[in-house]
Amino acid sequence: MSISNIDNQADPSTVASETTPTNHDILRVRAFLVELQARICDALEAQERDGGGNATFVPDDWERKEGGGGRSCVLTDGTVIEKAGVMFSHIHVHNLPASATARHPNIAGRKAQAMGVSLVVHPKNPNVPTSHANVRLFVAEAEGEDPIWWFGGGFDLTPFYPVLADCVHWHQVCHDLCAPFGDTVYPDFKQWCDEYFHLRHRDEQRGIGGLFYDDVNFESRGWDFERCFDFMKAVGNGYLDGIMPIFEQRKDMPYTEAQREFQLYRRGRYVEYNLVYDRGTLFGLQSNGRIESILVSMPPLASWHYRFEPAEGTPEFELTDYYLKPRDWLAL
Repeated sequence: MSISNIDNQADPSTVASETTPTNHDILRVRAFLVELQARICDALEAQERDGGGNATFVPDDWERKEGGGGRSCVLTDGTVIEKAGVMFSHIHVHNLPASATARHPNIAGRKAQAMGVSLVVHPKNPNVPTSHANVRLFVAEAEGEDPIWWFGGGFDLTPFYPVLADCVHWHQVCHDLCAPFGDTVYPDFKQWCDEYFHLRHRDEQRGIGGLFYDDVNFESRGWDFERCFDFMKAVGNGYLDGIMPIFEQRKDMPYTEAQREFQLYRRGRYVEYNLVYDRGTLFGLQSNGRIESILVSMPPLASWHYRFEPAEGTPEFELTDYYLKPRDWLAL
């Protein structure tokens, strides 16, 4: 599928040299995000075809009354992928919500624009993990003042029947993409991911983590706009490097109805996290965002069981007893 007609491509040979982004810099980020969305959709459709399915992403272009818009691409009822949403948005916000100004009181009263690609993929086979990724840029502007900007994003993995080699591979990809940016980047953003994707009301991790970062700019990391943008590109590209080999090895594995029921039960945790803690969801709801795009991350099916306790020694018990705990996966 091609979605390049959504955007006017900026000249990629023009490089920002200052810490304050220009309009051209913002257009370059937008161009990358549009291309990234198309590339991820193509890669996921290829997995669907390889698994004998023919489901494709349906693009849905939308506009926002306050300014901006985006394209939501959704695949449903596939043979390999039960539901996937890969969303691009570039919106303008005239009244920043509390979820933004509480953390950054210096942007109160400013107008802002936010752009990004976010995705959630819910495979059908319980042996294939659910995966999530997001890369974004936020710019708050006021007349006569320099913009306040930062990048955020990351990706994380939520397995149901984990394989240790997959967990190591996932974190090796995270480590390797961070390495050119400094020795502390992977451990910092890995720890941030473990802390962020924690269901406090259950004292449980959502998955095995990955990377999470926010507020990345010159003030926080000493990186100018161009280096921050380079890191966004590394993370966006790294998601496919991490997830595609896992898809290819696990999507044809046999599974039982009991394993499918456990997958739906664990998806309930995913729903709980997104609705209670996820900052992107809260920002979207508080900024009068497009509700279909905000909630497209929800799985098509999920379940809850009262006081479900897997028997000790089973794979279901091992998930929470071993895998859903922060650990150094690269030391195993």
